[in-house]
Amino acid sequence: MAGRKRKSDAVLALALACGASPEAAAEKAGVSLRTVYRRRADPAFRALVEDLRKEMLYRAAAMSTAATPASVKTIATLQQSAESESVRLRAACANIELGCKMREAVALEERVARLEEQLRGIEEARRPDTCR
Repeated sequence: MAGRKRKSDAVLALALACGASPEAAAEKAGVSLRTVYRRRADPAFRALVEDLRKEMLYRAAAMSTAATPASVKTIATLQQSAESESVRLRAACANIELGCKMREAVALEERVARLEEQLRGIEEARRPDTCR
C-alpha cells in the first residue's frame, strides 16, 4: 500500500506541477478529489510540487539558452534578407528586445554575485574567531 501511495503521490505532484486542475490531476493519479486537496494541504507535498516546477523551469531555461545562438542568427538573417519589410521590422525589433533583455540579465547576475560576495564577507566577519 505504501508503494502505491508513493507512486500516486509522484504522479499527482507531477500533474499539479504541470498545471493540471485538481480534477484532472486526481484522474491522472487515480486518486479521489478529496485526496488531491488533502495532499495539497501538506507542506511537504506542496514543497515537492514546487521543486518539480522549479526543475521543469530550469530545464526549459537551459534548453532555451542552448538554442539562443541559432535563434539570434535566424533573427539576424531575417533582418538582413527577408523580402517582406514587416518581417525585417519584426526581426529588428526582436533583435533589439533580445539584446536588451540579455544585457539586463547579465547585469543582474553580476550584481547578485557581488551582493552574495559582500554577504559572505559580512557573515565571515561576524563569525567568532575560535583561534584566540
